[in-house]
Amino acid sequence: MTSPSRPPHRPPRRHARRPARIGRDTFERWVDETLAELPDWVVAQIDNLQVVVEDWPTEEDDPDGTGLLGLYSGISLLERGVDYFGAMPDTITVFMGPHLAMGLSPDGLRAEVRRTVLHEMGHHLGIDDARLHELGWD
Repeated sequence: MTSPSRPPHRPPRRHARRPARIGRDTFERWVDETLAELPDWVVAQIDNLQVVVEDWPTEEDDPDGTGLLGLYSGISLLERGVDYFGAMPDTITVFMGPHLAMGLSPDGLRAEVRRTVLHEMGHHLGIDDARLHELGWD
């Protein structure tokens, strides 16, 4: 179940669409570094969550083909009730292909990966777009 509170993270439309030359190891390291830099108040709240990197979204994930960058699938912490137990982990998926296709410099790409991870983490925490902006996560 995908949280209906906000749309999934999609690329800004201002960038050229040429593939950057970044390997999967580097891309995954950037995702891991973003997670490692989360503030303690966020880490303390994370519950039953996995973060994965996939090459491309499926047609089901991105039916209009707009280049989905990330996707949160699960039940946000704010939506969980007292009967929430024994559930499969929520998942944050970061899609490498659409990120690379943005044609950003390595520094720009790293910043976009960070923004995607933080945006999807916001879904898990139940944080709205206004609060994401206040936190500098957009």
